Amino acid sequence: MRQLVSDFNPALCEVIALRIAETPQHRITFAEYMDLVLYHSQHGYYTTHATQLGKQGDFFTSPHLGADFGELLAEQFLQIWEILEKPIPFTLLEMGAGQGILALDILNYLEQRYPDFLAALSYVIIERSPTLIQEQQQRLQKYHSHIQWLTLEEIPENSIVGCCFSNELVDALPVHQIVIENGQLREIYVTTQTATSSHATFTEVVGELSTAKIVEYFDLIKITLPSPAYPEGYRSEVNLAALDWLKIVAARLQRGYLLTIDYGYSASRYYNPIRQGTLQCYYRHHRHNNPFIYIGQQDITAHVDFTALQAWGELCGLTTVGLTQQGLFLMALGLGNRIAALSTSPQQSVQKLLQRRDSLHQLIDPMGLGGFNVLVQSKEIAIADTQLKGLDLPLI
Repeated sequence: MRQLVSDFNPALCEVIALRIAETPQHRITFAEYMDLVLYHSQHGYYTTHATQLGKQGDFFTSPHLGADFGELLAEQFLQIWEILEKPIPFTLLEMGAGQGILALDILNYLEQRYPDFLAALSYVIIERSPTLIQEQQQRLQKYHSHIQWLTLEEIPENSIVGCCFSNELVDALPVHQIVIENGQLREIYVTTQTATSSHATFTEVVGELSTAKIVEYFDLIKITLPSPAYPEGYRSEVNLAALDWLKIVAARLQRGYLLTIDYGYSASRYYNPIRQGTLQCYYRHHRHNNPFIYIGQQDITAHVDFTALQAWGELCGLTTVGLTQQGLFLMALGLGNRIAALSTSPQQSVQKLLQRRDSLHQLIDPMGLGGFNVLVQSKEIAIADTQLKGLDLPLI
């Protein structure tokens, strides 16, 4: 068992310690701990450090590399609008919009290239962080007539005709941690170790599963755990929040598509006996696996189980259209042409051309962002109409 020491943000440590003290067994699941650390309304990471994302912060995402990512997604959204026979309104639902950079790139591109599509567009942003909402609203002032900020619960069921999408959202949803102890499947909890005048410190404890949904999860993805293949002490994560999220989104989609862009694996790779989980933390672009330091000052993520999203999606009325890598997806949408065009751009300095070339290559690097998965699911779409431009290259 690891002894773990908390650091930074004493106020958040106190909130966590109080939550633990209020529970009958004086412990909380790791999922609840992760939810508090990231999303607490006053002290959570995405509340207090939202403006520090990007190359100067703890991590950066595809939109931080330039407008190309958003512009190529806009081309895909345009085709979806055409497949759906150009409905008015066409709802584009972005879940976890970050600083609003991706939304701005999409809307700017549509204004310049496809004003008819922009006129038909209803852009909806789902965001938990009040700080990020404020930054999004400031950045997107020009397009406020097209945008609404809502919660998923505020959207009526079976009401969206269009496309729902997320980029690096699911990896930040709170996960349960499980461990094999004495040949049994058990769960890792967080409890208070000590409390000083300045902050609380915490330690892990192992107990029974907090919910039968964890067993049901492994049944869903057809993984037998525990089994003789898994060593004593094997530990990993279970993202029940992702299933809850997917069920809500599917219920609100009447007709259209869902695009999930994130890093992750199939279930067989995720729960390979030699892989000891995927939980990782980001602090000033330094990656490590201790979520109990820099509390409230660092991002915490876990890879996405795409097998679970596909299997659960089918049960929620979604059809899997395709699963591909981000690099292949963007190349099929025209990123290769953009790279080729750089050699015929005399208006830019050599330094700017090299910087742009590097950014475009990062988007397709199979060892980095290009290796992210793009899962496309649909609802109430005829099979013959489901071939999207972004899936024209071989699927994985």
